[in-house]
Amino acid sequence: MANLLEVQNATKRFGSFTALHDVSIQVPRGSIFGLLGPNGAGKTTLIRIINQITLPDQGSVYLDNELLKKEHIKDIGYLPEERGLYKSMKVGEQALYLAQLKGLSKREAKERLTYWFDKFDITHWWNKKIQELSKGMAQKVQFIVTVLHRPKLLIFDEPFSGFDPINANVIKDEILQLRDEGATVIFSTHRMESVEELCDHIALINKSKKILEGKVSDIKRAYKSNTFEVGLRTENSNDLYNDLKNKFDVSPAHFKTIDEQLKLKITLNQNTESNQLLGYLSDKAQVMRFNEVIPGVNEIFIKSITENE
Repeated sequence: MANLLEVQNATKRFGSFTALHDVSIQVPRGSIFGLLGPNGAGKTTLIRIINQITLPDQGSVYLDNELLKKEHIKDIGYLPEERGLYKSMKVGEQALYLAQLKGLSKREAKERLTYWFDKFDITHWWNKKIQELSKGMAQKVQFIVTVLHRPKLLIFDEPFSGFDPINANVIKDEILQLRDEGATVIFSTHRMESVEELCDHIALINKSKKILEGKVSDIKRAYKSNTFEVGLRTENSNDLYNDLKNKFDVSPAHFKTIDEQLKLKITLNQNTESNQLLGYLSDKAQVMRFNEVIPGVNEIFIKSITENE
Protein backbone atom coordinates (compact mmCIF):
# COMPACT_ATOMS: atom_id res chain seq x y z
CA MET A 1 0.00 0.00 0.00
CA ALA A 2 1.56 3.31 -1.10
CA ASN A 3 1.75 6.16 1.39
CA LEU A 4 -0.43 9.21 0.84
CA LEU A 5 1.46 11.27 3.42
CA GLU A 6 5.08 11.13 4.53
CA VAL A 7 6.64 13.35 7.16
CA GLN A 8 10.43 13.11 7.14
CA ASN A 9 12.56 14.18 10.11
CA ALA A 10 10.34 17.08 11.19
CA THR A 11 11.68 19.30 13.95
CA LYS A 12 9.98 22.40 15.35
CA ARG A 13 11.27 24.69 18.09
CA PHE A 14 9.63 27.62 19.83
CA GLY A 15 12.51 29.55 21.33
CA SER A 16 14.38 27.16 23.61
CA PHE A 17 11.46 24.69 23.67
CA THR A 18 11.51 21.77 21.23
CA ALA A 19 7.92 20.84 20.37
CA LEU A 20 8.87 18.22 17.79
CA HIS A 21 12.20 16.47 17.38
CA ASP A 22 13.17 14.55 14.23
CA VAL A 23 9.74 12.94 13.78
CA SER A 24 8.95 10.84 10.73
CA ILE A 25 5.65 9.11 9.98
CA GLN A 26 4.22 7.27 6.99
CA VAL A 27 0.44 7.31 6.49
CA PRO A 28 -0.71 4.57 4.09
CA ARG A 29 -3.22 5.56 1.45
CA GLY A 30 -6.79 4.55 2.34
CA SER A 31 -5.99 3.93 6.01
CA ILE A 32 -7.14 5.40 9.31
CA PHE A 33 -3.94 6.43 11.08
CA GLY A 34 -4.06 7.07 14.83
CA LEU A 35 -1.79 9.87 16.04
CA LEU A 36 -1.44 9.30 19.79
CA GLY A 37 0.38 10.79 22.72
CA PRO A 38 -0.05 12.52 26.08
CA ASN A 39 -0.99 16.19 26.30
CA GLY A 40 1.93 18.34 25.20
CA ALA A 41 3.68 15.50 23.37
CA GLY A 42 3.86 17.33 20.01
CA LYS A 43 0.81 15.93 18.17
CA THR A 44 -0.82 19.31 17.56
CA THR A 45 2.46 20.79 16.32
CA LEU A 46 2.79 17.93 13.82
CA ILE A 47 -0.82 18.41 12.67
CA ARG A 48 -0.24 22.15 12.24
CA ILE A 49 2.84 21.43 10.11
CA ILE A 50 0.86 19.07 7.86
CA ASN A 51 -1.82 21.77 7.50
CA GLN A 52 0.85 24.41 6.73
CA ILE A 53 -0.34 26.51 9.67
CA THR A 54 3.28 26.48 10.79
CA LEU A 55 6.46 25.38 9.05
CA PRO A 56 9.05 22.94 10.40
CA ASP A 57 12.50 24.23 11.26
CA GLN A 58 13.86 21.06 9.69
CA GLY A 59 12.40 18.20 7.70
CA SER A 60 9.97 17.73 4.82
CA VAL A 61 6.36 16.74 4.22
CA TYR A 62 5.18 14.91 1.11
CA LEU A 63 1.55 14.56 0.05
CA ASP A 64 0.81 12.08 -2.71
CA ASN A 65 4.51 11.92 -3.60
CA GLU A 66 4.81 15.71 -3.93
CA LEU A 67 6.60 18.08 -1.61
CA LEU A 68 3.86 19.80 0.37
CA LYS A 69 2.98 23.23 -1.05
CA LYS A 70 0.32 25.90 -0.65
CA GLU A 71 -1.91 24.44 -3.37
CA HIS A 72 -2.32 21.21 -1.37
CA ILE A 73 -4.66 22.95 1.08
CA LYS A 74 -7.58 21.88 -1.15
CA ASP A 75 -6.53 18.24 -0.67
CA ILE A 76 -6.75 18.38 3.14
CA GLY A 77 -9.73 18.60 5.46
CA TYR A 78 -8.96 19.51 9.06
CA LEU A 79 -11.28 19.29 12.05
CA PRO A 80 -9.35 20.92 14.93
CA GLU A 81 -9.93 20.17 18.59
CA GLU A 82 -10.65 23.85 19.16
CA ARG A 83 -13.59 24.48 16.83
CA GLY A 84 -13.43 27.49 14.53
CA LEU A 85 -16.98 28.44 13.49
CA TYR A 86 -18.13 32.06 13.65
CA LYS A 87 -20.79 32.10 16.34
CA SER A 88 -22.77 35.07 15.02
CA MET A 89 -23.06 33.80 11.43
CA LYS A 90 -25.92 31.69 10.19
CA VAL A 91 -25.14 28.00 9.69
CA GLY A 92 -25.93 27.83 5.95
CA GLU A 93 -24.23 31.12 5.12
CA GLN A 94 -21.08 30.10 6.97
CA ALA A 95 -20.97 26.59 5.49
CA LEU A 96 -21.28 28.03 1.96
CA TYR A 97 -18.52 30.53 2.66
CA LEU A 98 -16.10 27.93 4.04
CA ALA A 99 -16.86 25.49 1.20
CA GLN A 100 -15.98 28.16 -1.37
CA LEU A 101 -12.69 28.81 0.42
CA LYS A 102 -11.88 25.15 -0.30
CA GLY A 103 -12.42 25.69 -4.02
CA LEU A 104 -16.06 24.71 -4.53
CA SER A 105 -18.37 26.89 -6.60
CA LYS A 106 -21.41 28.27 -4.83
CA ARG A 107 -23.71 25.96 -6.79
CA GLU A 108 -21.58 22.88 -6.09
CA ALA A 109 -21.26 23.81 -2.42
CA LYS A 110 -25.04 24.25 -2.09
CA GLU A 111 -25.67 20.84 -3.70
CA ARG A 112 -23.24 19.06 -1.38
CA LEU A 113 -24.47 20.88 1.70
CA THR A 114 -28.05 19.95 0.85
CA TYR A 115 -26.97 16.29 0.66
CA TRP A 116 -25.19 16.37 4.05
CA PHE A 117 -27.84 18.44 5.83
CA ASP A 118 -30.50 15.99 4.63
CA LYS A 119 -28.33 13.04 5.66
CA PHE A 120 -27.92 14.39 9.20
CA ASP A 121 -31.51 15.66 9.29
CA ILE A 122 -30.41 19.21 10.11
CA THR A 123 -31.91 21.18 7.19
CA HIS A 124 -33.93 23.21 9.69
CA TRP A 125 -30.65 24.55 11.12
CA TRP A 126 -29.79 26.45 7.90
CA ASN A 127 -30.87 29.87 9.13
CA LYS A 128 -29.87 29.39 12.78
CA LYS A 129 -26.79 31.11 14.16
CA ILE A 130 -23.99 28.92 15.49
CA GLN A 131 -24.44 30.45 18.94
CA GLU A 132 -27.98 29.03 19.00
CA LEU A 133 -26.67 25.46 18.62
CA SER A 134 -25.44 23.09 21.30
CA LYS A 135 -21.81 22.01 21.22
CA GLY A 136 -22.76 18.70 19.60
CA MET A 137 -24.94 20.40 16.99
CA ALA A 138 -22.15 22.83 16.07
CA GLN A 139 -19.79 19.88 15.90
CA LYS A 140 -21.95 18.27 13.22
CA VAL A 141 -21.79 21.43 11.13
CA GLN A 142 -18.01 21.58 11.50
CA PHE A 143 -17.70 17.92 10.50
CA ILE A 144 -19.70 18.59 7.33
CA VAL A 145 -17.56 21.61 6.45
CA THR A 146 -14.42 19.51 6.97
CA VAL A 147 -15.40 16.71 4.59
CA LEU A 148 -17.49 18.68 2.08
CA HIS A 149 -14.78 19.25 -0.55
CA ARG A 150 -13.90 15.52 -0.54
CA PRO A 151 -10.20 15.91 0.28
CA LYS A 152 -7.62 13.15 -0.12
CA LEU A 153 -6.50 13.57 3.49
CA LEU A 154 -8.80 14.13 6.47
CA ILE A 155 -7.39 15.11 9.86
CA PHE A 156 -9.71 14.73 12.84
CA ASP A 157 -8.51 16.02 16.22
CA GLU A 158 -10.79 14.67 18.99
CA PRO A 159 -13.76 14.39 16.57
CA PHE A 160 -16.14 12.91 19.17
CA SER A 161 -15.77 15.74 21.68
CA GLY A 162 -19.20 17.12 22.56
CA PHE A 163 -21.16 14.18 21.13
CA ASP A 164 -23.46 11.85 23.01
CA PRO A 165 -22.89 8.10 22.33
CA ILE A 166 -25.53 7.93 19.58
CA ASN A 167 -24.14 10.86 17.58
CA ALA A 168 -20.54 9.74 18.22
CA ASN A 169 -21.48 6.45 16.60
CA VAL A 170 -23.00 8.30 13.63
CA ILE A 171 -19.75 10.22 13.09
CA LYS A 172 -17.69 7.05 13.54
CA ASP A 173 -19.70 5.35 10.79
CA GLU A 174 -19.24 8.37 8.53
CA ILE A 175 -15.46 8.29 9.06
CA LEU A 176 -15.38 4.61 8.12
CA GLN A 177 -17.52 5.32 5.06
CA LEU A 178 -15.20 8.11 3.94
CA ARG A 179 -12.24 5.75 4.33
CA ASP A 180 -14.04 3.11 2.26
CA GLU A 181 -14.70 5.72 -0.44
CA GLY A 182 -10.98 6.42 -0.74
CA ALA A 183 -10.11 9.06 1.84
CA THR A 184 -7.06 8.73 4.07
CA VAL A 185 -7.63 9.72 7.70
CA ILE A 186 -5.37 10.92 10.49
CA PHE A 187 -7.20 10.49 13.76
CA SER A 188 -5.94 12.08 16.97
CA THR A 189 -7.70 11.24 20.22
CA HIS A 190 -7.29 10.23 23.84
CA ARG A 191 -10.19 7.78 23.56
CA MET A 192 -8.38 4.48 23.15
CA GLU A 193 -11.60 2.54 22.54
CA SER A 194 -12.09 4.66 19.40
CA VAL A 195 -8.54 3.84 18.29
CA GLU A 196 -9.30 0.13 18.72
CA GLU A 197 -12.44 0.47 16.60
CA LEU A 198 -11.14 2.70 13.83
CA CYS A 199 -7.38 2.70 13.35
CA ASP A 200 -5.35 0.47 11.03
CA HIS A 201 -2.01 2.08 11.91
CA ILE A 202 -0.79 4.22 14.81
CA ALA A 203 2.13 6.41 15.79
CA LEU A 204 2.85 7.35 19.39
CA ILE A 205 4.63 10.59 20.24
CA ASN A 206 5.99 11.45 23.67
CA LYS A 207 8.03 14.47 24.73
CA SER A 208 8.42 15.64 21.11
CA LYS A 209 9.76 12.27 19.84
CA LYS A 210 8.10 9.38 18.05
CA ILE A 211 8.50 6.27 20.16
CA LEU A 212 6.26 3.81 18.29
CA GLU A 213 4.75 3.42 14.83
CA GLY A 214 3.24 0.60 12.81
CA LYS A 215 0.25 -1.48 11.92
CA VAL A 216 -1.96 -2.01 14.98
CA SER A 217 -2.03 -5.79 14.58
CA ASP A 218 1.79 -5.94 14.29
CA ILE A 219 2.26 -3.77 17.37
CA LYS A 220 -0.14 -5.90 19.41
CA ARG A 221 1.69 -9.02 18.27
CA ALA A 222 5.00 -7.53 19.41
CA TYR A 223 3.58 -6.63 22.84
CA LYS A 224 1.74 -9.85 23.65
CA SER A 225 3.30 -12.03 26.35
CA ASN A 226 2.07 -15.57 25.63
CA THR A 227 -0.47 -15.20 28.44
CA PHE A 228 -3.85 -16.93 28.54
CA GLU A 229 -6.95 -16.19 30.56
CA VAL A 230 -8.68 -19.40 31.63
CA GLY A 231 -11.84 -20.33 33.45
CA LEU A 232 -11.98 -23.83 34.93
CA ARG A 233 -14.82 -25.74 36.55
CA THR A 234 -13.50 -28.21 39.10
CA GLU A 235 -14.27 -29.53 42.57
CA ASN A 236 -10.60 -29.30 43.58
CA SER A 237 -9.80 -25.64 42.92
CA ASN A 238 -7.06 -25.31 45.54
CA ASP A 239 -5.24 -28.48 44.50
CA LEU A 240 -5.43 -27.56 40.81
CA TYR A 241 -4.26 -24.01 41.48
CA ASN A 242 -1.23 -25.23 43.44
CA ASP A 243 -0.45 -27.82 40.78
CA LEU A 244 -0.55 -25.19 38.04
CA LYS A 245 1.65 -22.81 40.05
CA ASN A 246 4.35 -25.47 40.18
CA LYS A 247 4.38 -25.74 36.39
CA PHE A 248 3.50 -22.27 35.03
CA ASP A 249 3.56 -18.57 35.84
CA VAL A 250 0.06 -18.25 37.32
CA SER A 251 -1.90 -15.36 38.81
CA PRO A 252 -5.60 -14.74 39.57
CA ALA A 253 -7.74 -13.41 36.71
CA HIS A 254 -10.76 -11.16 37.00
CA PHE A 255 -13.63 -11.62 34.59
CA LYS A 256 -17.36 -12.12 35.00
CA THR A 257 -19.04 -15.51 34.71
CA ILE A 258 -22.52 -16.84 35.42
CA ASP A 259 -21.19 -19.64 37.61
CA GLU A 260 -18.33 -20.37 39.97
CA GLN A 261 -15.04 -21.00 38.21
CA LEU A 262 -11.36 -21.01 38.96
CA LYS A 263 -10.18 -17.91 37.07
CA LEU A 264 -6.50 -17.68 36.21
CA LYS A 265 -3.95 -15.95 34.02
CA ILE A 266 -1.27 -18.36 32.86
CA THR A 267 1.90 -17.20 31.13
CA LEU A 268 3.81 -19.78 29.11
CA ASN A 269 7.51 -19.90 28.38
CA GLN A 270 8.74 -19.92 24.79
CA ASN A 271 9.02 -23.72 24.75
CA THR A 272 5.38 -24.39 25.65
CA GLU A 273 2.60 -24.06 23.09
CA SER A 274 -0.98 -23.10 23.84
CA ASN A 275 -2.40 -26.46 22.72
CA GLN A 276 -0.17 -28.18 25.26
CA LEU A 277 -1.60 -25.99 28.02
CA LEU A 278 -5.15 -26.57 26.80
CA GLY A 279 -4.62 -30.33 26.72
CA TYR A 280 -3.20 -30.30 30.23
CA LEU A 281 -6.11 -28.23 31.57
CA SER A 282 -8.68 -30.43 29.82
CA ASP A 283 -7.31 -33.46 31.66
CA LYS A 284 -7.67 -31.70 35.03
CA ALA A 285 -10.95 -29.77 34.75
CA GLN A 286 -13.77 -28.63 32.52
CA VAL A 287 -12.40 -25.70 30.50
CA MET A 288 -15.04 -22.96 30.34
CA ARG A 289 -12.81 -20.18 29.03
CA PHE A 290 -9.48 -20.15 27.20
CA ASN A 291 -8.48 -16.82 25.66
CA GLU A 292 -5.10 -15.44 24.71
CA VAL A 293 -4.55 -12.07 26.37
CA ILE A 294 -3.93 -9.58 23.56
CA PRO A 295 -2.84 -6.16 24.84
CA GLY A 296 -5.15 -3.30 23.94
CA VAL A 297 -3.98 0.01 22.54
CA ASN A 298 -4.53 1.65 25.93
CA GLU A 299 -2.24 -0.88 27.65
CA ILE A 300 0.40 -0.46 24.94
CA PHE A 301 0.10 3.34 25.21
CA ILE A 302 0.71 3.32 28.97
CA LYS A 303 3.52 0.76 28.80
CA SER A 304 5.34 2.58 25.98
CA ILE A 305 5.09 5.96 27.69
CA THR A 306 6.25 4.53 31.03
CA GLU A 307 9.23 2.76 29.42
CA ASN A 308 10.32 5.98 27.70
CA GLU A 309 10.07 8.28 30.71
